Amino acid sequence: MTFVEYLNELHSAVLGAAVFVFGLLVGSFLNVVILRLPRRLLFEWRGQCRELLEIEQPDEQAPASLVTSRSSCPKCGQQIAWYDNIPLVSWLVLRMRCRHCSEPISWRYPVVELTTAILSVIVILTFGPTAQGLAALVLTWSLIAATGIDFDHHLLPDQITLPLLWLGLLLNLWFGLFASLEDAVIGAAAGYGLLWGVYHLFKLLTGKEGMGFGDFKLLAALGAWMGWQYLALIVLLASLVGAVVGLILMALARHGRDVPIAFGPYLAAAGWIALLWGDPIIAFWLYP
Repeated sequence: MTFVEYLNELHSAVLGAAVFVFGLLVGSFLNVVILRLPRRLLFEWRGQCRELLEIEQPDEQAPASLVTSRSSCPKCGQQIAWYDNIPLVSWLVLRMRCRHCSEPISWRYPVVELTTAILSVIVILTFGPTAQGLAALVLTWSLIAATGIDFDHHLLPDQITLPLLWLGLLLNLWFGLFASLEDAVIGAAAGYGLLWGVYHLFKLLTGKEGMGFGDFKLLAALGAWMGWQYLALIVLLASLVGAVVGLILMALARHGRDVPIAFGPYLAAAGWIALLWGDPIIAFWLYP
């Protein structure tokens, strides 16, 4: 190994470690978004419905803010000190229990933090510390938040999907980071229209709703980022993974056939895979 090669490997290792630590911090914030954003949305929707129906607003306390409110234990309500809120580390030091009430701390918090850190490192090692890499990080973090919320509530908030759609179009307009503007616009329209058509066809044939409108918007956003050429790959990967997971859950008797399964997480996972490895997968698909 030459000295230059050694420096390159050292630079990659330092960069990866820094991104990993930063990814843990971002993952901690994404846990807050996954937990609090749906609560705030439901609070706002209830208020809007009461106002529309001219019903007196109750004296209801607004849910915690995404940014300014301090974290607290969901079991005992005690505020969490900064040293008990260090991503992943505090969970291990506290032996997975609250310092105040000794109730177990959900495994989901460290899983989201660790997943965010690992995926962030993969993104930066793939694209490098470039504009593409930074943009891909934003997309990755947004998809993680959307996945967590959809798993919990079968909801893909417009506050995540629509900014992603417009950001993808603008990045490709200004810089052409992942696709041409023409491909991005067609991708956004085709992504929305494809699932919109599937939704209405399924409803016409069965009388049931097969997916939510948030799925349309998420696929439109992925099309805006990567272009229309990746839509077939994304839908195919998402459908395959969703079908396998659904069959496993049914076999384990955790879900019946009539129990809905969130499709957004599979779209998000397929979109992330397509972002990083879409070209070789499509090449292998078309030219095996």
